[in-house]
Amino acid sequence: MGTWAVDAFGNDYAQDWAEDLGETSNLDAVEDTLDTALDTSAGELEAPFAAEALVAIEVLARLQGKGGAAGEDSAAVDAWVAARKPKARRRADLEDKALLVIARILSEQSELRELWAESEHYEAWRASVEELRGRLVPAV
Repeated sequence: MGTWAVDAFGNDYAQDWAEDLGETSNLDAVEDTLDTALDTSAGELEAPFAAEALVAIEVLARLQGKGGAAGEDSAAVDAWVAARKPKARRRADLEDKALLVIARILSEQSELRELWAESEHYEAWRASVEELRGRLVPAV
Protein backbone atom coordinates (compact mmCIF):
# COMPACT_ATOMS: atom_id res chain seq x y z
CA MET A 1 0.00 0.00 0.00
CA GLY A 2 1.36 3.38 -0.96
CA THR A 3 0.95 5.65 2.06
CA TRP A 4 1.93 9.31 2.30
CA ALA A 5 -0.10 10.65 5.24
CA VAL A 6 -1.56 9.46 8.54
CA ASP A 7 -5.06 10.71 7.80
CA ALA A 8 -7.78 8.56 6.25
CA PHE A 9 -7.12 9.81 2.73
CA GLY A 10 -3.34 9.40 2.57
CA ASN A 11 -3.05 5.99 0.94
CA ASP A 12 -3.79 4.18 -2.32
CA TYR A 13 -6.69 2.11 -0.96
CA ALA A 14 -8.46 5.24 0.23
CA GLN A 15 -7.98 6.99 -3.08
CA ASP A 16 -9.30 4.01 -5.05
CA TRP A 17 -12.33 3.73 -2.76
CA ALA A 18 -13.04 7.46 -3.06
CA GLU A 19 -12.86 7.24 -6.84
CA ASP A 20 -15.37 4.36 -6.84
CA LEU A 21 -17.66 6.34 -4.53
CA GLY A 22 -18.04 8.90 -7.31
CA GLU A 23 -19.93 6.29 -9.32
CA THR A 24 -22.63 5.90 -6.65
CA SER A 25 -25.48 8.13 -5.60
CA ASN A 26 -26.33 6.81 -2.14
CA LEU A 27 -24.73 5.44 1.02
CA ASP A 28 -24.76 1.78 -0.06
CA ALA A 29 -20.99 1.79 -0.64
CA VAL A 30 -20.42 3.28 2.80
CA GLU A 31 -22.64 0.70 4.46
CA ASP A 32 -21.10 -2.20 2.51
CA THR A 33 -17.61 -1.03 3.46
CA LEU A 34 -18.52 -0.78 7.14
CA ASP A 35 -20.16 -4.21 7.06
CA THR A 36 -17.03 -5.70 5.49
CA ALA A 37 -14.87 -4.17 8.21
CA LEU A 38 -17.17 -5.58 10.89
CA ASP A 39 -17.16 -9.11 9.44
CA THR A 40 -15.17 -11.13 11.94
CA SER A 41 -15.41 -14.43 10.07
CA ALA A 42 -12.02 -13.83 8.46
CA GLY A 43 -10.37 -13.16 11.82
CA GLU A 44 -8.00 -10.21 11.56
CA LEU A 45 -9.26 -7.08 9.81
CA GLU A 46 -7.03 -6.73 6.77
CA ALA A 47 -5.36 -3.38 6.15
CA PRO A 48 -7.07 -2.60 2.81
CA PHE A 49 -10.54 -3.01 4.33
CA ALA A 50 -9.60 -0.90 7.34
CA ALA A 51 -8.19 1.87 5.13
CA GLU A 52 -11.35 1.91 3.02
CA ALA A 53 -13.52 1.94 6.15
CA LEU A 54 -11.77 5.04 7.47
CA VAL A 55 -12.66 6.91 4.27
CA ALA A 56 -16.26 5.66 4.48
CA ILE A 57 -16.40 7.03 8.02
CA GLU A 58 -15.04 10.36 6.77
CA VAL A 59 -18.00 10.45 4.35
CA LEU A 60 -20.42 10.11 7.27
CA ALA A 61 -18.65 12.80 9.29
CA ARG A 62 -18.58 15.19 6.34
CA LEU A 63 -22.27 14.63 5.60
CA GLN A 64 -22.98 15.78 9.15
CA GLY A 65 -20.85 18.89 8.76
CA LYS A 66 -18.06 17.43 10.89
CA GLY A 67 -15.47 17.00 8.19
CA GLY A 68 -11.77 17.04 8.84
CA ALA A 69 -9.23 19.00 6.90
CA ALA A 70 -10.00 19.26 3.20
CA GLY A 71 -7.29 19.03 0.61
CA GLU A 72 -6.20 17.42 -2.62
CA ASP A 73 -6.41 13.93 -1.11
CA SER A 74 -9.98 14.42 0.13
CA ALA A 75 -11.22 16.26 -2.99
CA ALA A 76 -13.18 13.35 -4.51
CA VAL A 77 -15.04 12.66 -1.27
CA ASP A 78 -15.59 16.36 -0.59
CA ALA A 79 -17.15 16.82 -4.04
CA TRP A 80 -19.39 13.76 -3.57
CA VAL A 81 -20.53 14.99 -0.17
CA ALA A 82 -21.16 18.53 -1.42
CA ALA A 83 -23.46 17.20 -4.13
CA ARG A 84 -25.52 15.22 -1.59
CA LYS A 85 -25.31 17.20 1.62
CA PRO A 86 -28.50 19.24 1.15
CA LYS A 87 -30.49 16.00 0.92
CA ALA A 88 -28.52 13.98 3.46
CA ARG A 89 -30.35 12.58 6.44
CA ARG A 90 -28.62 11.47 9.60
CA ARG A 91 -28.10 7.72 9.62
CA ALA A 92 -27.61 6.81 13.27
CA ASP A 93 -27.33 3.13 12.32
CA LEU A 94 -24.34 3.88 10.11
CA GLU A 95 -22.77 6.12 12.73
CA ASP A 96 -23.11 3.29 15.28
CA LYS A 97 -21.47 0.89 12.83
CA ALA A 98 -18.73 3.43 12.18
CA LEU A 99 -17.88 3.65 15.87
CA LEU A 100 -17.68 -0.14 16.06
CA VAL A 101 -15.41 -0.17 13.01
CA ILE A 102 -13.07 2.40 14.56
CA ALA A 103 -12.85 0.27 17.70
CA ARG A 104 -11.96 -2.73 15.53
CA ILE A 105 -9.37 -0.76 13.55
CA LEU A 106 -7.67 0.27 16.79
CA SER A 107 -7.80 -3.25 18.25
CA GLU A 108 -5.27 -6.06 18.27
CA GLN A 109 -7.33 -7.67 15.47
CA SER A 110 -6.36 -4.98 12.94
CA GLU A 111 -3.59 -5.43 10.41
CA LEU A 112 -3.63 -1.67 9.71
CA ARG A 113 -3.02 -0.88 13.38
CA GLU A 114 -0.24 -3.46 13.42
CA LEU A 115 1.43 -1.91 10.36
CA TRP A 116 1.26 1.58 11.83
CA ALA A 117 2.53 0.29 15.20
CA GLU A 118 5.69 -0.83 13.41
CA SER A 119 6.30 2.68 12.11
CA GLU A 120 7.57 5.86 13.71
CA HIS A 121 4.24 7.53 12.87
CA TYR A 122 2.01 5.27 14.96
CA GLU A 123 1.04 7.91 17.55
CA ALA A 124 0.15 10.44 14.83
CA TRP A 125 -1.94 7.84 12.97
CA ARG A 126 -3.74 6.79 16.14
CA ALA A 127 -4.43 10.44 17.00
CA SER A 128 -5.90 10.92 13.51
CA VAL A 129 -8.24 7.94 13.97
CA GLU A 130 -9.23 9.13 17.46
CA GLU A 131 -9.94 12.60 16.07
CA LEU A 132 -12.21 11.05 13.45
CA ARG A 133 -14.02 9.10 16.16
CA GLY A 134 -14.47 12.36 18.09
CA ARG A 135 -16.18 13.94 15.10
CA LEU A 136 -18.71 11.09 14.98
CA VAL A 137 -19.69 11.17 18.63
CA PRO A 138 -22.63 13.53 19.13
CA ALA A 139 -22.03 16.46 21.45
CA VAL A 140 -23.76 16.12 24.82
